[in-house]
Amino acid sequence: MGQIDVPVVPVTTVHGQPIEMRDGTVLRASVHHPADGQGHRTVLVRSPYGEPTLRSEPVTSYLQAGLAVVLQHCRGRGDSDGEFTPWVDEGRDGADTVAWIRAQPWSNGEVVAIGMSYLAGCALQLAAERPEGLKAVVATMTPHDFYDGLNYLGGALAFGSAHQWAALQGLLGALHEARSGDAAAFGRLGTASQLMAGVPDVAVPPADQPVGEVFPGWREWVAHPERDAYWAELAETLRHDRIEVPVMHTAGWFDIFLKGTLENHRRLGGRLIVGPWTHLGRDGTAGDVNFGPRASAQAAMLEAEHFGHLLGNEGGAPVKIFVMGRNEWRDEEEWPLKRAVPTDFHLRPGGVLSTEPAADGAAPTVFPHDPADPVPTLGGNLLLADARNVGARIQESGHPGVRAFTTEPLAEALEVTGEVTAVLHGTTTAPGSDWTVKLVDVHPDGRAFNVADGIVRAPSAAVRHEVDLIATSHVFLPGHRIRVDVAASNYPRFDVHPSRTASTQTLGHPSAITLPVIPA
Repeated sequence: MGQIDVPVVPVTTVHGQPIEMRDGTVLRASVHHPADGQGHRTVLVRSPYGEPTLRSEPVTSYLQAGLAVVLQHCRGRGDSDGEFTPWVDEGRDGADTVAWIRAQPWSNGEVVAIGMSYLAGCALQLAAERPEGLKAVVATMTPHDFYDGLNYLGGALAFGSAHQWAALQGLLGALHEARSGDAAAFGRLGTASQLMAGVPDVAVPPADQPVGEVFPGWREWVAHPERDAYWAELAETLRHDRIEVPVMHTAGWFDIFLKGTLENHRRLGGRLIVGPWTHLGRDGTAGDVNFGPRASAQAAMLEAEHFGHLLGNEGGAPVKIFVMGRNEWRDEEEWPLKRAVPTDFHLRPGGVLSTEPAADGAAPTVFPHDPADPVPTLGGNLLLADARNVGARIQESGHPGVRAFTTEPLAEALEVTGEVTAVLHGTTTAPGSDWTVKLVDVHPDGRAFNVADGIVRAPSAAVRHEVDLIATSHVFLPGHRIRVDVAASNYPRFDVHPSRTASTQTLGHPSAITLPVIPA
């Protein structure tokens, strides 16, 4: 029988390590480092979600790679003192923590930061502070801006995901207050738990949603529906022009922060890996579709890719993407792909989708919008109370507020890889309207799955509407059909248009979706 050579790694661990910030607030962390008396490069992870989330960090693997590890609770969360205000303090607190790490005898003065979602935002905000000793960042599934692509998309409130996160923060805040001795916090715990589990009432406008009672930040978000000074001030905490260290980006085709991660990559450079993943799942299944055994983060050796970057051992292609439909990984030299050919598919009368435009004078397509009965969300890049309603879901037909445009069955495979946009020419009888567009793959057996979607919120006077469907890499196989669904709502992914007016939408010509087609 073979023998395995496993090195012994004596480790020193301290839980509840106090680290004082520049304003005197004490944050606490779990610190792990090899007990060999030498200095080590240190991995810093900062989280607002408490100790259970930090359990998922591969501490043992970090230590075996010769790294020290600091897992810190953001202020006002977990064991840390202070008050949690999303995104405001993370850069400064991160920089102060880096300075503390570099002063420790087990540190060699070098720090790297890693995280996913808010944790990745902490790492990027830290990098924007340019602390001495920071060497690299791994940022997974994180926004590039706190307005665009996070709380709002196309001018519409990303209602379902924002509501779910606000309810979670209400829960975490109540837990923190209860630990601090606030007896009234126990009542807020129950309210926040109920809000996390339920679907918000469509009849209640966002500003009046009860989630604002457990998390005041919600009221601020919905009070600023446009990118005004409130959002501009927050943006100053994530200045891409101040980030100098190398950043590695990880994204998911069905992640809520796909746009943010791709934009971070565009602004900062660095390696990019995009899988068929949702925000909370990287096992290769997204919604109703399993993309095969090679689709998981484990199969893609994602942890090893991250470790290589943190250790300064760069390797692999600049871009690595998972091509859905063919269900295979592919290396690329850049994103977006230069060889992609922007191809217009026109929305024609009678529900036809074709590369041929509609004839002059062709009749428009008319459909209703009822704010009391919005088109229900079926999958996409989001987080909802129903964790199953994410990713590629079977698209049920029949809602009166949807108009579908479909190609003939494809004779050959057609690969769409890159940024997806649509331009609609339409009017509404309401004082303003939302225009939603969904790209759908219709299988030969009639099952239809969403690929990408987007929204734009427009005033009533507007007649030309540009809709950003972000991006994808998807092959429509022979015999499949490409479909585009147009509507005026997608709830609760987005809030119902604030006018809350029943209306008639008139979609005219030329209206088209532009797909980045990869030549065969």
